[in-house]
Amino acid sequence: MTETKDSPLVSVIMAAYNAAEHIGEALESVLAQDWQPLEVVVVDDGSTDDTAAVVARYPDVVYVRQDNKGPSAARNAAVEHSSGDFVANFDSDDLLPTTRVSDQVGYLLSHPEVGAVFGRQEWMNAPEWMARDSVYGDVDGIPLSSAMFRRNVFFDLGGYDTSFVHGEDMDLLVRMRERGIEYQVIPEIVLYRRYQASSLTGGRAPHEPLLRSLRAKLARQEPPTEADA
Repeated sequence: MTETKDSPLVSVIMAAYNAAEHIGEALESVLAQDWQPLEVVVVDDGSTDDTAAVVARYPDVVYVRQDNKGPSAARNAAVEHSSGDFVANFDSDDLLPTTRVSDQVGYLLSHPEVGAVFGRQEWMNAPEWMARDSVYGDVDGIPLSSAMFRRNVFFDLGGYDTSFVHGEDMDLLVRMRERGIEYQVIPEIVLYRRYQASSLTGGRAPHEPLLRSLRAKLARQEPPTEADA
């Protein structure tokens, strides 16, 4: 297990909504990471199933329940309840290889100029219609949900925009580019994805939130008019 006296704390944060079917397996994969020190924070976004009961089986996991406010607000709340120098996002129905945290935090420690790092994914059950990435040849490309941020970068960006029902991670990436914050993709697999048509992204075109984020970026760049002065 990777740990030295000066190893930074890493927080793995998870937003969960009616996630009882898969969240136990997901948490097992987090707790099996080869990096310490590590904390895991789950924000239950008003689930009506047995999500709370499943998470309660893991006493080392910080559990927070809130009224249903959407995934962006739940992720922001999870970061607020965390204390790590690095924050790794993780969805409640996916799995992690044991080296996910150590691979990403190792890169960030070696590259202090980089504000966030992403990684590659493997699908457990990818539908046939998913296209392959032109760089790595991976199905559906680089997952934005694989992000690990420096804590100060996340807060400098203002966290996830809670007005987004989906695509909030793409919006955060657009704001990173706008601010000139460097990010990189490491070649290692850091995420095992599970496709579910009922999920927030299942079956949705990713272009709508991206276009909205780009329009917002252009609006921020427009010079003020005389009426605004």
